[in-house]
Amino acid sequence: MRRIAAGDQAAMADLYDQTCQMVYGLALRILAEPTAAEDVMVEVYAQLWRQAAGFDPSRGSPSAWLLTMTRSRAIDARRARGRDRASEPLEAAGELSSDCPGPEAMSVAAERHRFVQSALAQLSEELRQLIELAYFGGLSHSEIAARLDQPLGTVKTRIRSAMLQLRTLLAPLNAPLPALKEE
Repeated sequence: MRRIAAGDQAAMADLYDQTCQMVYGLALRILAEPTAAEDVMVEVYAQLWRQAAGFDPSRGSPSAWLLTMTRSRAIDARRARGRDRASEPLEAAGELSSDCPGPEAMSVAAERHRFVQSALAQLSEELRQLIELAYFGGLSHSEIAARLDQPLGTVKTRIRSAMLQLRTLLAPLNAPLPALKEE
């Protein structure tokens, strides 16, 4: 820190290389936006460069001081963004998009999940185990054969049989929806 306070750019570069991931990570965690985290990081290192002479080693380590500055700057940036949104007119809220599925999509997904679970339950225990190992466990046919101590050809044949049964059981999911009558 004394070298940085004296204007040693190499010392600043060394400190940056050692701490930039930690500073960026903290800013990103607080702000959840990479561009804003990068902006905070630039501000923190600029502040450190300007105020290095004011560093007091009796109050903590340089990394603790740096993280304290990062936290403060990131929280300030988050609050400023919140004020910007709070001052927007209510009509602007309708323009915001969400990555979260709506209630209808969630209901359809839940119903589809129940339907698939019901179809799996209709398979024999042996076939259900093979499907679970292959598709939910991510095992290859060879790995399943080794795990269950069965011939590879038998495993492949049984998985194919299970898939054909599931295709039949899940066929209603692919059926077109009836058209709604307009009254």
